[in-house]
Amino acid sequence: MQQAADKADRLIGDTLSSVHPPLEWTHDQSDSGMCTGAPELGDVTRRAVVMTQVSEERRGSLLGIIERAWKKSGYTITKVYPDDEFPTIIADAGDGVLRMDLTVGYKGQFFLKVQTACVDKSKVEQPSTPGKGTDYRGKEVPTPNVHSDFWSSDKPVASGSPS
Repeated sequence: MQQAADKADRLIGDTLSSVHPPLEWTHDQSDSGMCTGAPELGDVTRRAVVMTQVSEERRGSLLGIIERAWKKSGYTITKVYPDDEFPTIIADAGDGVLRMDLTVGYKGQFFLKVQTACVDKSKVEQPSTPGKGTDYRGKEVPTPNVHSDFWSSDKPVASGSPS
């Protein structure tokens, strides 16, 4: 389980570092569970929350950047929920170990969740990889509170930028 958790942590870091201009983000609650009918197996869920304020006009661009980054990494987009208020993209890493969800939530806050498949059960440490910005681990994560001249702008993104 720890190896799967480490892979999930790397995927979160790689996903969010693929965004330019960069976003501020923090790790959120991490947990592990048991697999039904197989007590020797478990799964791990890692979560990250974007703290950068992403305007309504820029949310589609951010979703597109991450979707393209996932495809470029060889992940398969399995579902897209184009909801006007709370869109979601779901992808599979293709190795049977990871499923990723990127969801826009309340006040446009982006939530990234990575969940492993059932793997051999072991002790799992909290993420050791750093977020970018204030670390809210162990605390309640507030709504987005970091202004970005780019991501927080209410002007639509010009064609061709960012990439």
